[in-house]
Amino acid sequence: MKAKLLAGAAVALVLGTASAVADIKVGVLLPESGPAGLFGPSTRNSALLAAEAINAGGGINGEQIELVFADVGVPPAEAAQAALRLWKGQGAQAFVGMHDSAVREALIGRFNGQVPYVYTPVYEGNSCAPGLYVTGETPSQQLAPVIPYLAGKEGVSKWYLIGHDYNWPRDTNALAKGYIAEAGGEVVGEEYVPFTVSEFDSSLQRIRESGADAVLITLVGGGSVGFNVSFAGFGLDDQAIRLGTLIEENTLAGIGAENADRLYSSSGYFASIKTEAAASFAADYAAAFGGDGAALNGLGQSAYEGLMLLAALANKAGSLDVAAMDAAAEGTSWTSPRGANVLTGRHMAQTIYLADGSGGAFEVVAAFDSVASSEACTN
Repeated sequence: MKAKLLAGAAVALVLGTASAVADIKVGVLLPESGPAGLFGPSTRNSALLAAEAINAGGGINGEQIELVFADVGVPPAEAAQAALRLWKGQGAQAFVGMHDSAVREALIGRFNGQVPYVYTPVYEGNSCAPGLYVTGETPSQQLAPVIPYLAGKEGVSKWYLIGHDYNWPRDTNALAKGYIAEAGGEVVGEEYVPFTVSEFDSSLQRIRESGADAVLITLVGGGSVGFNVSFAGFGLDDQAIRLGTLIEENTLAGIGAENADRLYSSSGYFASIKTEAAASFAADYAAAFGGDGAALNGLGQSAYEGLMLLAALANKAGSLDVAAMDAAAEGTSWTSPRGANVLTGRHMAQTIYLADGSGGAFEVVAAFDSVASSEACTN
């Protein structure tokens, strides 16, 4: 009981820090509905912790920040309207977004370089616009070192690619084909399904018939859960390993230990990382939200990363003015649960971890240090 009371007090402290009257409002755009809705609670929690840390460290240019939230787990046009309400209606002066790529493109058009916007999740790369800064992993980071590693470790060479039908999976797989070929492998199947699909029997039959011994999964949220549960049900975990670039702790929990044999994930962050920075963040998260809080994961944690970058950029520029921040962006440094970071080409090099989810918990089996993004911006 005492532990629960302490956790409740910590939550109250975090909420108070983030919602008290402050000088700067920062919009946090996250999915609280739709296929990615399972990432929403951890994203909100991580953002609250970042706001507390920023304010405790002096805020942005000496001013305290307040977070205002909007659900963008909706179609892009609706998400853009939700962001507009925070911007013009509530006075948000900067944005951090953890959402899909289709929403990002709509927001770039809506903001039109008038307000700083930090985009934080895994994405396909090559998104460059005034006022846009990226912290998420790109395909070259997640796949270029990992595919040859798995080819050697697991002896796989026949890859089947399956993802949801939008730009992130398609662009990721376009690059993945090159990495597979360079590792001496081949693509034996490729398909994309609408977000509305919940039954994967026909896809799984095609995977079986293709002779694939590795499957690259770029499905989101609940779709990934359904696919992976059915994959094991078909007995395909005996035929092929699986590699996901968006399978985190919440998704793995939904898949279940019994369905996760030889299921790998590539990410810049897992809750099980054994570093001082990650351990400190995990302790703060547990103290604030208790054992019943949403599971720590790379997508949720990325909101913390994004807010810390926003503060570092604005403090370096001395302003939230986009032109000033763009001029100051290159070489901006900051620290986060992922360690010490430097902004290069509006993106960040980072350690990439490969984890095995067999048994229902991620165990890091390989780490690739300071992997730069080939999809960063050139100016």
